[in-house]
Amino acid sequence: MRADLLGELAALRVRRVDLVKRRPLVAESVTEVNRRVVFDTPKTHQRRSVPLPRCLVEPMSAQVAGRNGDELVFTSPAGEVLRNNNFRRRVFDRAAESIGLAGLTPHELRHTAASLAVAAMTLDVYGDLFEDDLDQVADRLDRAAGRATADSVRTEGLGPNLDAVRPGRRQHG
Repeated sequence: MRADLLGELAALRVRRVDLVKRRPLVAESVTEVNRRVVFDTPKTHQRRSVPLPRCLVEPMSAQVAGRNGDELVFTSPAGEVLRNNNFRRRVFDRAAESIGLAGLTPHELRHTAASLAVAAMTLDVYGDLFEDDLDQVADRLDRAAGRATADSVRTEGLGPNLDAVRPGRRQHG
């Protein structure tokens, strides 16, 4: 995960999550400078709302339930601000290994991230003209999540071609 995206996710506060409209508001980011946590504006220096797929509304609702509006939505196991290296070691690497992709790095997800960034940038620039497109993006993510769930119960050899997600994968030895 890019550090700026993780920084925006790590800085998300409960009061900025609108579950009715399915729109978290990205209004700040957090970075680590000389081992100090620093909150600031996002990389773009502008607030923006992000579509939340329906499949994430229930887990997000549980995540924010009973919490103060100023609290961070996502924290470390100790309740502290998420930090990139800790997230990678505790979450990303373990998740990749659990689905049989040990050694996967966040950087290898760059092609998908680039495609989504182009779509998001287009929607950000033309968002007022295409407000419904934000919902359609979230709906497509819901369908993709449903397919991923279905693929996970298929028998071996019939699942998704994971190499298509990881172009140019180098073997580490």
